[in-house]
Amino acid sequence: LNGSKIFVTNGGVSGLNLIFAITNPSERGREYSVFIVESEREGLEKGAQEKLMGMRGNPVCPIILNDCRVPRENLLGEEGQGMKIALSTLDGGRIGIGAQALGIGQACLEASIKYAQERYQFGKRIAEFGAIQGFLADMATRIEAARLLIFRASQLRDQKKPHSRESAMAKLFASETAVEAARIGLQIHGGYGYTKAYPIERYYRDAKVCEIYEGTSEVQRIVIARSLMKK
Repeated sequence: LNGSKIFVTNGGVSGLNLIFAITNPSERGREYSVFIVESEREGLEKGAQEKLMGMRGNPVCPIILNDCRVPRENLLGEEGQGMKIALSTLDGGRIGIGAQALGIGQACLEASIKYAQERYQFGKRIAEFGAIQGFLADMATRIEAARLLIFRASQLRDQKKPHSRESAMAKLFASETAVEAARIGLQIHGGYGYTKAYPIERYYRDAKVCEIYEGTSEVQRIVIARSLMKK
């Protein structure tokens, strides 16, 4: 096997790696196969860990394969099933990232409520101001909507029913909700939100990647739109 992949999630600590490789370039749609490759196998090298803006607990790094010889028994599934295997994991992965984004959004809401009830300005808690109440109401409403989208996609997956569109919707809405909740939450915190004194700055940094990995928001919109055209 030869090639490289950048931004490998948990690549810095992985013991086993799933490598998608071209094994039959002449057969369109079945040219990819998946191999299980041990990190200590000769020919596999890991690059330096990336210095991330957020999600710093995730050791991301590139993986480089240079004439890495892998025995046939390390083939996952059958030869030519790589694309099928990859697509089968995407829907579940999008639900997972949606749930992650939901957790970040919920944390933003809880931190903002706590701060608004503790912070006094002009002789009263800022939670009593209409503008702050509006922020909190919008955050809570979007977060609850994201939760229900994730539950719906998860239910369909548990029932082994088609759920590509629903998982894309859940991931899209939840990730953009997390980013917006972090933005509003930081605004509620004011200048303190821009310091490390409160956790909202971390949520702000962590939320953004949810719009990027496991398919960007733009990709999710394409998936949703194409599914609508099939009707």
